[in-house]
Amino acid sequence: MLEPITIAGWGYDRVRALTTGEVKVEGCDVTFLDLQPEEMFHRALHYEEFDATELSFSNYLTLTASDACPYIAIPAFPGRRFRHQGIYINTKSGIKGPEDLKGRIVGSPEYQVTATVWIRGILEHEFGILPSDIRWRAGGIYQPARSEKVTFQAPDGVELKRIEPHQTLSQMLLDGEIDALLGPRAPTGFGQPDVPVARLFPDYIEREKDYFRRTGIFPIMHLIVVHKKKVAELPWLPASLYKAYVAAKDMAIERLLEENEPMATYPWIDGVIQEAQSFMGEDYWPYGLEANRTTLEAFLRYHYDQGLADRKLELEEIFVPSTLSQSRI
Repeated sequence: MLEPITIAGWGYDRVRALTTGEVKVEGCDVTFLDLQPEEMFHRALHYEEFDATELSFSNYLTLTASDACPYIAIPAFPGRRFRHQGIYINTKSGIKGPEDLKGRIVGSPEYQVTATVWIRGILEHEFGILPSDIRWRAGGIYQPARSEKVTFQAPDGVELKRIEPHQTLSQMLLDGEIDALLGPRAPTGFGQPDVPVARLFPDYIEREKDYFRRTGIFPIMHLIVVHKKKVAELPWLPASLYKAYVAAKDMAIERLLEENEPMATYPWIDGVIQEAQSFMGEDYWPYGLEANRTTLEAFLRYHYDQGLADRKLELEEIFVPSTLSQSRI
């Protein structure tokens, strides 16, 4: 008898084989809900609708540190992205480099959103800019009246205000009411002619490659979590899920390397993947604790130092123990 479980995630190529059933979760009959992250995180944290779900790394750590998280993680990381590219400026603000962000009004969808935690860590450790050097504003990028998924109070010395219920960060950036915007999505109008919005780092690809070359960090945005009630009911489930996510990701990379016909809509995709493997390693999108220790430790440090967790967490306490080592034959 297969156990029915519901998994929520975004339909990346690296989870596609789970959504189609090509990769099975051992012992389970899976219903997979393909949802945008904002909706998925809201439903997961406010209503606990899913047995397993993709979740914001930052929100997960905040709740886990205060013993208030209904989920526990497995070391599968479907959401990753370098974040130098996530800093947008009003070109009329006079901001030319990161040092010019000091004293400026800067928006983010939430102070604790994972992408912004990474960017603040980069600004501090690469450029010497502290979170307290910036005046923060939080709210919806495109839609007004965005609510926070996790209740949060700004640390001492940090100015953080929510924008008015009728405002959006995109429009405020266009109007010059904020000087910059940090986050996972580009503001409205970015890339259009005569719109005064640009990336702080137009050469972000080279900067991100240099960052990885020097630090070994490939930022993690989202991880997979399992509801603790389901783990208590089915102790074998986290290990089965982890094996399935690894298999689906490996299958996606194998397909991208297909030489006969490109599996992604880009004529030289296999060459791009080979370039990434040459630069970052054959498994350039690794799962598991040890392969990601440097990245994970950096984020736990940034997250705690920025006042987002009640205590400094240890890596081993944020993952299901059975997913941290695999048997060998």
